[in-house]
Amino acid sequence: QVQLVESGGGLVQPGGSLRLSCAASGSIFSGYAMAWYRQAPGKQRELVAFITKGGTANYADSVKGRFTISRDHAKNTVYLQMNSLKPEDTAVYYCNAVPSQSTWGQGAQVTVSS
Repeated sequence: QVQLVESGGGLVQPGGSLRLSCAASGSIFSGYAMAWYRQAPGKQRELVAFITKGGTANYADSVKGRFTISRDHAKNTVYLQMNSLKPEDTAVYYCNAVPSQSTWGQGAQVTVSS
C-alpha cells in the first residue's frame, strides 16, 4: 500500500526559507524517481522538482536556484529545501513518484506572505 506523508509547511515572509519532508512507503520510494508537486488555488498541479533513484535532480525553471530536492534512502524520505521564497510559491505541496501514483498524501500548505 502506497503511503505518502508530507510535513514542514507553514507561513513565511518573502525571502524566507522552509524545508519540507515526505515520508514514503518503501515500495514507492525504492522503485521510482521521487518528486515534489504543488497546486496553487485555482491552478493545476505542477511538477516542481524531481530526483532520480541515483540522486540526479531536476527543477522547474520557476524554482531553479532557489529550491533543492534530496532523498534519504535509509529513511525513505524526500526533502525539499526552499529558499528565497516568493508569494507565487504559495501552494499546497505534495510528494509522489515519477510518474505519479494514484494515491496522494494530504500535502503541506506553504504560504508566503508579509
